Amino acid sequence: MASFTMPNPFLAKSSQISLTKRPSTTHGFKNFTCKATNGEENPKDELIKSSRFDRRDLLVGLGGLYGATSLSSNPSAFASPVRAPDLSTCDEETVQQIIGNSATRCCPPLSKTMVDFKLPKPGTIRVRPAAHLVDKAYEAKFKKALELMKALPDDDPRSFTQQAKIHCAYCSYAYDQIGLPDELVSAHGSWLFFPFHRWYLYFFERILGKLIDDPTFAMPFWNWDSAGGMSMPSMYTDPKSPLYDKVRDAVHVAPGAMVDLDYGGTDEKITKEQQLKQNLTIMYTAMVSGSSSAKLFLGDPYESGKNVEQSGGGRFESVPHGPVHMWVGDRKQPPGLNMGALYSAGRDPVFYAHHSNCDRLWNVWKTLGGNRKDFSHKDWLDSEFAFYDENAQLVKVKVGDCLDSKKLGYVYQDVELEWLGKRPTPRVKRVLDKFRKKDVARAADFPVVRDVFPIKLDKVTKVLVHRPKKNRTKKEKAKDEEILVIEGIEVEVEAFVKFDVFINDEDEAASAPDKTEFAGSFVNLPHKHKHGKTMKTRLKLALNDLLEDLGAEDDDNVLVTLVPKPGSTCFVNIRNIKIELDD
Repeated sequence: MASFTMPNPFLAKSSQISLTKRPSTTHGFKNFTCKATNGEENPKDELIKSSRFDRRDLLVGLGGLYGATSLSSNPSAFASPVRAPDLSTCDEETVQQIIGNSATRCCPPLSKTMVDFKLPKPGTIRVRPAAHLVDKAYEAKFKKALELMKALPDDDPRSFTQQAKIHCAYCSYAYDQIGLPDELVSAHGSWLFFPFHRWYLYFFERILGKLIDDPTFAMPFWNWDSAGGMSMPSMYTDPKSPLYDKVRDAVHVAPGAMVDLDYGGTDEKITKEQQLKQNLTIMYTAMVSGSSSAKLFLGDPYESGKNVEQSGGGRFESVPHGPVHMWVGDRKQPPGLNMGALYSAGRDPVFYAHHSNCDRLWNVWKTLGGNRKDFSHKDWLDSEFAFYDENAQLVKVKVGDCLDSKKLGYVYQDVELEWLGKRPTPRVKRVLDKFRKKDVARAADFPVVRDVFPIKLDKVTKVLVHRPKKNRTKKEKAKDEEILVIEGIEVEVEAFVKFDVFINDEDEAASAPDKTEFAGSFVNLPHKHKHGKTMKTRLKLALNDLLEDLGAEDDDNVLVTLVPKPGSTCFVNIRNIKIELDD
C-alpha cells in the first residue's frame, strides 16, 4: 500500500499564505433575533489555543500529508474532488467551543503515515441484522464488542470516545479543504453525506469485530421504516447496557413509543395508527416520488474549492434522517444532546444503528428503477476521507470504492418494504376545487415571488410560483424532473430549524405529511463552524408525481406554502424560491 510521511511538527513555518478567516455575513437580510441554542461561547482554553498554532503550521508550512504543491495560489491547480483532510489541521479551538467544555476535544490523534485503502478479498459476507429481530446470543456479542471498545484508552483511535469524535470533527467544519483555509470540509449538506457515513460505519464495524476476534461480526440497523421497528430497539434501552445513553428523550425512548419521521421539536397529538400511516407515507415520498435522481436523493455536488454551503443535501438527509436525530435527543438539554446535535450524536450508540438503516436505504433506493443510480462524476468518485481502521492505521478512502456494499463485505437482512405502496392521497377539497376554480382566478388571491422574497420565515407564508413549462409528456417528465428550489436558506448553525413545504394547499390549516400536498421539509441539526454563526444552503423538492396526483399539470403556477415548525429554536431567512427542470 502506498504511504505518505507526516511532516515534522517541530520544523519552522516557511509559507506566508494568509489564513485570514472570512467575516460572518447575513447576505442582505436583517440579523437573526434568536440566539444560538448553546448560549454564549466559553472562554478559550489556553492549552487548546497554544496547540492550535502548531497544527495550523503543519499545513501552511509543509502541506501536511500532501506536500507543498497543494498550496498553490492558483485555484486551477487543485484537483476537483474533495481530498482527505490533513488531521493535523483539525481546529481544536472551534471544537471546544462547540462542546461547551474546554476539556473535551473532537480532533483525532495524529499518525506519521496514511495508507491507501484496498478492497478486502472476497470471502464470507457479513449480514447486518434488524436490531428488533436479533436473538439474545447476538445481543450479548454486540454488547461485549461495544463494552471492549468503550474500555479502550480515550487516545486510542479505535476507542468509542474517538469514534464519536469522528462525526464531531467532520460534521462541525473542523477541517479546511487541503490548501484552501477559507473552504470547509463537511460530511453533511451535499453528495458526500451517504458515502461518508458508509465509510464511517464500515470501520466502526471492523473495529468491533476485531475486538471480539470475529471478522464475520456485522452491526445492527434500526429498522425505523417498518412498523415493527419504529420504537427504540430494546437492546438500547437497558440502563446497565453499554448500548444505553442517558442523554435521550425519556418519553420517546420509552417502550412502545413510535418514532415520528417528521418530528419537528414538538409532539403531535395523533394516534399510533395515524403516526404509522404518516411514517410510511413519508418513507414513500423520500424514497420514491421525491427522489427520482441522484441529485435529489444523494444531494448536490461538492467539489474542491467550493464551499459546502453552496450545495444542498438530498431530500432524505432532511427527512427522515434529521427528525430521527431530534426525536431521540434530549429536549431538556438544548440543542437536544446527544443525538439531536451533529457534534454530539456519535456519543449515543444508537447513532450507528440509525445510520446503518440510512445506509441500507441507499442500497434499497438503487433497486427502485428509473434514474435511481449513483453519480458517475469523477469528482464524486474520487472524493476522499481519512479513517483509522481496526489496526489503528490511518487509511485514505475514496467514494468510488464504497458504492457496492458487497465489495466491502456486507449486506443487510431482508425486511419488508412496507412503505413501497403507500403513495399519498390528495385532500378531497383540492380535487373538487380543480373543477370550479381556474388557475388564473387563483393567481389573484395570492402574492407572487417578487412581491414576497427575500423573507424572514417567522410565520406561515403562501406564494405563487411560476412553472417554466406545463402539460409535459410522459417522455419529457421521465427525462426532466420538475423541481421546486428554495435557495439562499440561511440559518443559525447552532439552532434546530425545521419548516415544511406544501403545494396547492389552499386551506388555512396545512395538510398532514401523509397527504399529496406535502412536498417535503428542510431540517437543520445544530452544529457549528469557524466562519461565523450562520450558514447558507438550499432545498430541492420533486414535483412530477405530486402535480400529477393533484391534477395540476396544466396550471401556470403552483401555490407554495412554507410552514415553520413551532419546535424550531430559530427562524430562517430565505432569499428566493423558483421552479426549474432538472435532468
